[in-house]
Amino acid sequence: MTAIKITSIADRPELAGRLWDMQDSWPEFSAHDSLAWLLYPRIVAEFPEYVWIATDGDAVVARGFSLPFALHTAERAGALPAQGWDAVLMWAFSDRRRGIRPDTVSAIEISIATGRQGEGLSGRMLAAMRESVRAAGFAELVAPVRPSGKPAEPDTPMSEYAYRTREDGLPYDPWLRVHVRAGAVIDSVAPLSMTINGSLAQWREWTGLPFDTRGPIRVPGALAPVHCEPEHGYAVYVEPNVWVRHPLGAPAPDQSSATGAVAEEAV
Repeated sequence: MTAIKITSIADRPELAGRLWDMQDSWPEFSAHDSLAWLLYPRIVAEFPEYVWIATDGDAVVARGFSLPFALHTAERAGALPAQGWDAVLMWAFSDRRRGIRPDTVSAIEISIATGRQGEGLSGRMLAAMRESVRAAGFAELVAPVRPSGKPAEPDTPMSEYAYRTREDGLPYDPWLRVHVRAGAVIDSVAPLSMTINGSLAQWREWTGLPFDTRGPIRVPGALAPVHCEPEHGYAVYVEPNVWVRHPLGAPAPDQSSATGAVAEEAV
C-alpha cells in the first residue's frame, strides 16, 4: 500500500493541472457559481502555497483550497462576513491588488475523491492546512463550512442545524464534527455564503427537475431550497454556511480519530 502524500501546489507545481482529475460529488449546480468560475484558476496561479493536493501513488485522492485576507482592519473589525465563501474570495483578491497585508487564512474547499471517503482524509487535509497556515505565521484559520448532512434537511434553518449536538456534546453534523475535533469553535452562520442564479432552462439542465412552480424547489445536494420564479424566467439559490474558527496557538490534535470524513466539503 502506497503512502498518501499531501503537499502544496507551490511545492509540486507539476500537479496543478491534476487538481480536477479526481471524481467528486459536488452537485452539478455548484459548478456554476460565478465567483468560482472567475477566481478559482487565479487561486492556483496566484496563491499556489495555499492550494493542497493529496496523492496515493499516481492517483489524486483529495484537494484543498485556502486564501489569505485581512480580517482585522478598521472596516472589517475581525467580524466574519455574512457573505461567507463569496466574501472571502472577493476580499482575498481585493486585498492582494491593493497591497493590504493579510492577517487570517480561510479554508475554501476540502474535497475527497469519490470512493475514498471514510478514510479520514478530510481530517488529514484539514490538519495539513492548519499546520501550513501556522507555519506561515498566521494565528487563525477560519472556514465557511458546508455541513455535509444539511442536504438531508434543506428546510431546517441553518441557525438551528449548525448548533445541534450529539449526546457527547460534539456537533451533530459530521463535517462540523471534524472541524471541532481538530480544535475549531463554531462562530456564526453565514446566511448568504454562496449565490447561484440561472435561467429556468439552466436549472433544468443542472438538476433534471422541471422548475415550473413558483416558490421553493428542493434540489439534491442543496443545503436550502432554490427559489423559483417561472413568471420571470429565473431561479436563485442562496446557500448558508457555518463559520468556524481554528486558533493556531497550539499544535493541532491528532487527526487519527477524525474518521467521519465526507465525500466533499466546501469548507
